[in-house]
Amino acid sequence: MSEKTTSSKPLNILIMAAGLGTRMKSNRAKVLHELGGLPLIAHVSRAAQALEPRSIIAIVGHQAEQVEQAVIAEVGELASFVIQAKQRGTGDAVESARNLLEDSDSLVLVLSGDVPMIKVETLKNLIEHHEDSGAACTILSVRLENPTGYGRIIRDENESFQKIVEQRDASEEERQGKEINSGIYCFEAKELFRALRKVEPKNDQGEYYLTDVPEIIMASGGKVSVFVHNDAREVYGVNSRAELAEFENLVRRNAIRRLMIDGGVTFIDPSHSYVSAEAQIGRDSVIHPNVTVEGKSIIGENCVIRSGVRITNSRLGDNVVVKDHSVIIDSEVGANCSVGPFAHLRMNALLEEKVAVGNFVEIKKSRLKRGTKAMHLTYLGDATIGERTNIGAGTVTCNYDGTHKHETIIEDDVKVGSDTMLVAPVRVGARSVTGAGSVVTRDVPPDSLVAGVPAEVKKKLK
Repeated sequence: MSEKTTSSKPLNILIMAAGLGTRMKSNRAKVLHELGGLPLIAHVSRAAQALEPRSIIAIVGHQAEQVEQAVIAEVGELASFVIQAKQRGTGDAVESARNLLEDSDSLVLVLSGDVPMIKVETLKNLIEHHEDSGAACTILSVRLENPTGYGRIIRDENESFQKIVEQRDASEEERQGKEINSGIYCFEAKELFRALRKVEPKNDQGEYYLTDVPEIIMASGGKVSVFVHNDAREVYGVNSRAELAEFENLVRRNAIRRLMIDGGVTFIDPSHSYVSAEAQIGRDSVIHPNVTVEGKSIIGENCVIRSGVRITNSRLGDNVVVKDHSVIIDSEVGANCSVGPFAHLRMNALLEEKVAVGNFVEIKKSRLKRGTKAMHLTYLGDATIGERTNIGAGTVTCNYDGTHKHETIIEDDVKVGSDTMLVAPVRVGARSVTGAGSVVTRDVPPDSLVAGVPAEVKKKLK
């Protein structure tokens, strides 16, 4: 594990991720709901990893195994986990990590797994503020015009921190305050766990509140500081499907704006385009309305992506045209190719340069080499197709025998006639031709014309 670089002390990060999230009205744990194609907790884990901490400890409960997998996918061996078997409040959640952190001379940064927009720079500034102020605890706060639902930061007559009051426990006067607790804290580890021993469930919920810890630290002579941040959107938690949709819209708008301003990409209608924040699109490409680009897709320069197209975790070279309502998933398209309309590429399909795939053509786990064409109503599965080959309308590679999948190999400069059935495993030699309606059950020698059911060699070709 790497040593941290943002503080003079080692940094350990706690991510609160044990709750179900009842307001999501879901059987799935809240932190597993996706934003921009990634679980909420993945966004938080990435921010945590960028701080180069000694460890990232996720406090898990509901659907612990799936949550752990989502964290490990982002931070690998840096991750460790503790179980909060019963959700008895945020203080109880942090208490679950006592055995890992209580005796360490370190900083503990507490994050929430449902706050996906928090920026690394903000967290660095929080840690720097904490150390510069010599505090035992620093709270990240923001001011909201409508703070309903959030715990309030209460200050004394000198504007110094006094306490945090949860909304449900606040008086009418306290509820008028607009400075809220973001739920993000930086603690001195020993001070944190010493104060946690004194937390009692004196609230309507009967829960152990982490928000009581700063007041306890202050009562014991420790210093509590508040770091006021100016961007409230960063600290918003996702609590409902409606809020998740708002975040999704924000992520999408930011991604598209970045591509237009920094990347030189044209969006015909940005409000009706859907682009992952991880996607890359090259200069002078044009994206038409109702296009979806998901995951880590890469689209080259001077491409045209027409309406209704979906591209997921795929790579497109330069000068590619993808026509209306085509779907490209986990596949690669070389430069100067044409795809669609209504084409479907999936399961590591590979089109080399200058390949044309047309109307209602499906390509699965197949490689089409340079200059090959399959223009109409064709299924090519588990196939390798050579250069400059033409696949006639209605061709099918019959790759499944009811138990196993088999490979079809078509060599260079072949002409496959319309409605040809290629019963795999089978090879068609270079420069051969199949007659329309042929059923090819045996290998075809090079330079041969085959036709019939089953197909037979009719003559050799010059």
